[in-house]
Order: sequence, then C-alpha cells, then structure tokens
Amino acid sequence: MPQPLPPVTVLKALCGAEPELYEQLRSFCSQRYPCFQLIFGVRDATDPALGVVERLQQEFPNLDVALVVDPAVHGTNRKISNLMNMLPRARHDLLVMADSDILVPADYLSRIIPPLLEPGVGLVTCPYFGRARAGIASVLGAMFVNEWFMPAVRLAALFGSQAFVSGATIALRRELLLSIGGLDALADQLADDYRLGECVRQRGLGVVLADLTVQTAVAESSLAQLCRHELRWLRTIQSVQPLGFACSLPTLGLAPALLGAALAGFDTPVMGLLAITAVGRLVLHCYDRSAGARAFWMGLALLPLRDALLALLWCWSFFGREISWRDHRYGIAQDGSLHRVG
Repeated sequence: MPQPLPPVTVLKALCGAEPELYEQLRSFCSQRYPCFQLIFGVRDATDPALGVVERLQQEFPNLDVALVVDPAVHGTNRKISNLMNMLPRARHDLLVMADSDILVPADYLSRIIPPLLEPGVGLVTCPYFGRARAGIASVLGAMFVNEWFMPAVRLAALFGSQAFVSGATIALRRELLLSIGGLDALADQLADDYRLGECVRQRGLGVVLADLTVQTAVAESSLAQLCRHELRWLRTIQSVQPLGFACSLPTLGLAPALLGAALAGFDTPVMGLLAITAVGRLVLHCYDRSAGARAFWMGLALLPLRDALLALLWCWSFFGREISWRDHRYGIAQDGSLHRVG
C-alpha cells in the first residue's frame, strides 16, 4: 500500500518582477498534492513581485499561502537571507526551496517527495532545462544550460556522483537542515546549494536527482548581461570544484577542438578526430528539442558563437575572483564565501 504523502512547505524567495513570474509561481499554486503550504518572501515592501503574489492569493483563496516582507539581512547571500526570514513561518517539517524562475508540472511535489521518504535519503533535487524567451542572448543562455552544464551533470550522475544540488529544487527535512546549522551556515556562501548538499553527504545521507526535469526561463536581454551571468556561473563552479573545472577544457565544444587541430597541423588523423568532435557536438544540439523549432534552428546557426563564447568565458574565469550578482559586485574567498566589493 502506498505511503501517504506528508504535508510540505514550499519556500519561494522573490526579488523583482522577473519575466513570466506569474506563470512560474502559478505552477506551484496548481499542485495536485494532498496538503502543502506556500511561503513567498521579499525584502522590500515596494517589490513588484508582491503584486503577482496578491493576484495569486485572489485566484487561489483556499490555498495556504503566506507572504513575508522582511528587510533583515543575515549575510552576503541575499537569497539565503530572504529564506531565513521566511523559515519561521513554515508549518510543516518537510521543506522544498525552489528558485523564483522555475516552472513545474502539476505533479511536481508528488514526484519529488516520495524519494525523500526513502531510508538514507537526505535531500532531493531536480535537473532542469533552459527555455529561451526571445533574442540571441537568451538562446545562447539556454544552450549553455542544455548543451553544456546539464549534460555534464547527468553524465556525472550516471557514474554515481551526488555532488549536484540545484536551487531549482531542494527538498529536505527541517530537522536535517537544523542539524547542519540551519540556513545560517549558508548565509555567506556563493554556491549555497552545493554547500548544502555537501553538508548532507557528510552526515552519511544520500542526495537524489529526481526523475523530473523542470523549466527555467532564460531571459538574458543582451550579450553583456549573458556574459556577466555565465561568468558568475563558471566562477561558482570553479570555487567548489577547482580541479574538475580546470580539467573541463575538452568539454567546451568546438573551440578547443579547433585550437588543438590547428596546433597539430590539420593532418588527416587530426581532421578525422575533429570531424568526430563536430558530429558529436551536432548530436548534442539535436538531442535537445525542448526549446521549439525556431530556437533550435537559431541555436544551430549560433553554435560556433556559443562554443567560442563559452571557451573565452572559461579562460576569463581564471583571471579574477569577482562576480556581478543583481547589480552588486562580490569577491569570492578561498572557502567560497562572498564579500561585497561594490
């Protein structure tokens, strides 16, 4: 007989009226799950995200929804600070934290909670794919997620790695969170999701990658914004897995392959290896058809630019320890913590 699904509290830290925020938050309100609470949190009473939450409260009057407006800052990681302000309002012992830009199916909760109930499991997370909104920058951003980052995550998971934890979904027990020092332990961390998974594994508990893929809207409005975002992403990976990141050059697609072929002189064996690399890269692009036909063909035309940009940003990531995050500049310490620099 199936085990009854326990009540769950979902925490959503918000900041600003992001593109498609209503549709994304509504997907959490529309869950087919026996009992769940939703908590939305903002730091500023004038935050435009409040209007979206109020609209949803009117649309779902019978839903258990709490809204927290609290400017208190507990560390340099503003998202974690927001979640810390929201946590005291959580009524249930199973917690799900999910980023604001995530769109989920109606059976989301009913698919991620059962693995958490298995013995020895401490945390459940989800893979995700990027859906480009409009424009070249957003298509390039979705390709970064779908054709480089997530394939690497899935390949590592096939070989037994449990290192991946994403803010797209973090489900765990409140008791476990408190045992590792609560969210306070993450208040200054850049890669807060990775550090949380690390703490869970250190307690001998497993991290499960759910069999559900959620969507994230990629809404980069310019190449400059895209580069800042991806540089932050790359330096985040570098801060938690420096050796693995340094060895990831061969995974960067066509750009390093062309450079290697040029250095080797473009002889026949080298051209054969280059052709195999090119075919493999095309297969990887063709495998992901989630973005729709228009984005697929645009991505195909942009593929050389995408791989060249990734290789350049990867090289650039070694020349500095600073990132840009929501109009602020931060430095990254050796332990992965953040400090404000501008």
